[in-house]
Amino acid sequence: MTQYVALLRGINVSSGNRISMAELRRIVTDLGHQDVRTYLQSGNVVFGAEPGAGRGRGSGPDRLAGAIRKGIADELGLDVPVMVRSDAELAALAADNPYLKSEQDETKLLVAFLAETPEEDRAAELAVPGTDTAEFTLAGREIYLHYPDGFGRTKFSNAYLEKQLGTASTTRNWKTVRALAELATD
Repeated sequence: MTQYVALLRGINVSSGNRISMAELRRIVTDLGHQDVRTYLQSGNVVFGAEPGAGRGRGSGPDRLAGAIRKGIADELGLDVPVMVRSDAELAALAADNPYLKSEQDETKLLVAFLAETPEEDRAAELAVPGTDTAEFTLAGREIYLHYPDGFGRTKFSNAYLEKQLGTASTTRNWKTVRALAELATD
């Protein structure tokens, strides 16, 4: 059995898309997954799945993401983008942050998880807008983010990334990324 992490985009951040973690655990469990756990209230689910699990086309993580998204839509009537990564993918991600050596304040480090690898031309054109001080490193379906002046007022936001890259994304702070990597390997 492989451990996976599902990252839901845009839940429990405002009055819309409210999902309790108990409901989310039930939905993922009802899909046949095991040892289902949630982390925080922002849509992070760690679970075990058999190789080749998930309905639909694409790789295992993509099939799992599609099944969870459909389960949420069927049960709760919400269309929520879902990104799934394996325990190995998260462990590699947590080990390879290019900004860890230069930034002592980990609150300024985040990761954007993309639903799919962006098209080459869109990825090549991705740039930090205006005088924003953000830095980024695109690594396949993830973007390591460094915000020297903090994340609060940046224009280089999750919405900006989605618009520029043409794919859904969800962003997690470095503390959450490390915690999810640890939970997925337990």
